[in-house]
Amino acid sequence: MEVLGIIPARGGSRGVPGKNVKDLLGRPVIWYSIEAARAAKLLGRVVVSSDDPAVERVCAECGVEFLARPGDLAGDTARIDDVMRQVCGVLEEREGYRPGAVALLYANVPVRAEGIIDKVIEKLVESGCDSVQTIAPVGKYHPFWLYRMEGDKIEKYVDNKIFRRQELPAVYAIDSAVGLVRYEVLMAAAESGDPHAFWGADRRALVQEAHETVDIDSPRDFYVAEAVLRRKA
Repeated sequence: MEVLGIIPARGGSRGVPGKNVKDLLGRPVIWYSIEAARAAKLLGRVVVSSDDPAVERVCAECGVEFLARPGDLAGDTARIDDVMRQVCGVLEEREGYRPGAVALLYANVPVRAEGIIDKVIEKLVESGCDSVQTIAPVGKYHPFWLYRMEGDKIEKYVDNKIFRRQELPAVYAIDSAVGLVRYEVLMAAAESGDPHAFWGADRRALVQEAHETVDIDSPRDFYVAEAVLRRKA
């Protein structure tokens, strides 16, 4: 199966401005996603989608394919599935290129488990499902131990009497390391009002440990990513 890897890397970021090209141990953050994609044996092609000239320069230096993202897909409200379809649409129109599946590899994830991209692709092929995403246990932020507020009063978000961690039901969160979806499923969801419909009906997961992925969304995440990368070196 031909698999296209898309690395979305828009220029705007409210939490950490310029995070995709911010220096992390001597490399721009996006470099780590590019290298992870290159190391994957089952990815046939890798394209970076961005509106940021700084990202384009990094791509030129790395020798990775760059596709300019239109302004209407570069704002805070743009849907990632629309970004993926735009890349696919351009490649098909220009070259007749049509992969069997598309891998979503966020640029702000500098830490991924070795070989995880290939493992996700293998799971999609073996299971015949619509999509596969990597997930991890939510840990201490389990919904049974979260609260809502009314004024300064709090009440449990989910009513329960569990106080021992061992008794909590297993709950997972998308860890953003890899998302993979079949091409026809992605494209068929273009008119859907559901922003998650592009993952299809048969959605599978590959479970990882919480520490295996670092997703940079805050300044604190940089320190975590740096510590993990130093330990791996």
